[in-house]
Amino acid sequence: MRIAIVGTGAIGGLLAARLARAGEQVCVVARGAHLEAIRAHGLKLIDAEGEHVTRPAASSRLADLGAQDCVALGVKAHQVGDVAADVAAALGPETIVLTAQNGVPWWYFHKSGGPHEGRRLASVDPDGRLGALLPAERLIGSVVYAAGEIVAPGVIRHAEGNRFTLGELDGAETPRATALSAALTGAGFKAPVSADIRTEIWMKLWGNATLNPVSALTGATLIDICQYAPSRALIAAMMAEVKAVGEAHGIRFRLSIDKRIAGAEAIGAHKTSMLQDVEAGRAPEIEALVGAVIEMGRIAGLQCPRLEAAYAMVKLKTRRS
Repeated sequence: MRIAIVGTGAIGGLLAARLARAGEQVCVVARGAHLEAIRAHGLKLIDAEGEHVTRPAASSRLADLGAQDCVALGVKAHQVGDVAADVAAALGPETIVLTAQNGVPWWYFHKSGGPHEGRRLASVDPDGRLGALLPAERLIGSVVYAAGEIVAPGVIRHAEGNRFTLGELDGAETPRATALSAALTGAGFKAPVSADIRTEIWMKLWGNATLNPVSALTGATLIDICQYAPSRALIAAMMAEVKAVGEAHGIRFRLSIDKRIAGAEAIGAHKTSMLQDVEAGRAPEIEALVGAVIEMGRIAGLQCPRLEAAYAMVKLKTRRS
């Protein structure tokens, strides 16, 4: 497949390096020193198998890279708006767009078939621009269970995880989803195609909406939060709020709260992505991870006082930093 990765950070870089090594026709959109390093020296991936260098075509503009079968959005949720117009302008008649962001996506109610079909979430698409530029029929959703970091310009280290669960927005089985799954599987990922991508989103969001803001506010790792009784109790109460919102929108959670917390605890001394962003002075994904859950709660007539408090404090912290 001809696959363009827009945003070659930890996850986008991992995707690009693995897909290119597997023989897919990969190109990347990057910026600054990262772009220059990729152009000069290639994209280096450090993983459990060693160090590997691939040389994908690279540009700061997607339009420079030619026609694509798939454009994968490797940027964070709040950065999609920065690239949406460029992506829209570069789409061919059959190009698909893979969304790989954490949290509630802007397309959540599009092709949902439920009572809120087509509803716009103001928290993640405040002016409707994303829905207009990147229409639902182009999209395949994904939930990413992988972690890594940029250790130097042009160099990505893979930390853990290899699963990219895919799904059409309406749950249909389609040749394009199957083809994308095959490409990712050939690159060493686990890439099942789910008939219910929204449930997959909520299972990851359950942790992200709760552990991430607490981690960002306290500087604590997952194991610290989960093993300290007061913070563990707070996380459990926040997870109960997330669960109530998800269930109000038709989601059925397949784990207990205790088991979900135990899963986070088992990851160990891991800094959440929101904590890493706060420490690096970057904007966190607070709207997609927490704001959208609060908004969906209000749509369902539910209040989420603990989530609302965490949201307010993270917003204030990042406003002051």
